[in-house]
Amino acid sequence: MRAPNELLHSRTRLASRYAVFPLEGYPLSQLPAWPDVEARVLTSPAMGAQFAQYLLDVKAGQGTRQDANNKIETFFYVLSGEFQIGLSDGSEARLKAGGFSLVSSESDFRLSALADGKLLMLRKAYEQLTGVMAPATLAGNAADVKATPFMGDEGARLQTLIPDAPAYDMAMNIFEFAPGHRLPYVETHVMEHGLYFLEGQGLYYLDGTWMEVEATDFIWMGPYCPQSFYATGPTPAKYIYYKNVNRDVVL
Repeated sequence: MRAPNELLHSRTRLASRYAVFPLEGYPLSQLPAWPDVEARVLTSPAMGAQFAQYLLDVKAGQGTRQDANNKIETFFYVLSGEFQIGLSDGSEARLKAGGFSLVSSESDFRLSALADGKLLMLRKAYEQLTGVMAPATLAGNAADVKATPFMGDEGARLQTLIPDAPAYDMAMNIFEFAPGHRLPYVETHVMEHGLYFLEGQGLYYLDGTWMEVEATDFIWMGPYCPQSFYATGPTPAKYIYYKNVNRDVVL
């Protein structure tokens, strides 16, 4: 928040096929399923996205309990703190910083904070594939996922958090770039993205314009938005991003 004597300005950009939002511009929301939790709705269908993504500031003891509806799948990624997630089959997992879980649309779940923390949440309608069972809920930690060079560049390393298999209709990946490294080309594709900057800074190319971005910024990229990235600054740049995958175009 700026002092009363300071001019207001913002790096916020909203266009038909992309949005760039610094965290300071998001007012807090209250979600009925998350009592007393401070929530920021990062993107939603109101913007044009086919998913909803949130940043949740959860105090110890707070959380949620939700019943399966056979429609909505939910992905969690822990930015800080420690959380406990329990499923309808009786299984449980502790998620610390870097921890993640993809909860099936067919599973009840409860999630509670064991310590104050911040949590990314993404919700979307699961797209059932004929003849393929919906995937079971999974949990893990990014620290245990191997980072591989992207297209041979040791300075651009990719972690794939969700298996690349037909049952899964979403990908959640973490990209880390050493200073001065970049994506090798301008991408243009049918998938959309929800991208949250974890560390560092850089320049993001969106639909013809290079824009400065830094840690805690959020970017939505719609289908066919030309996009690329170049890491700047003295430290590595890292972001986590969603994309819809493994499904044909709906006509």
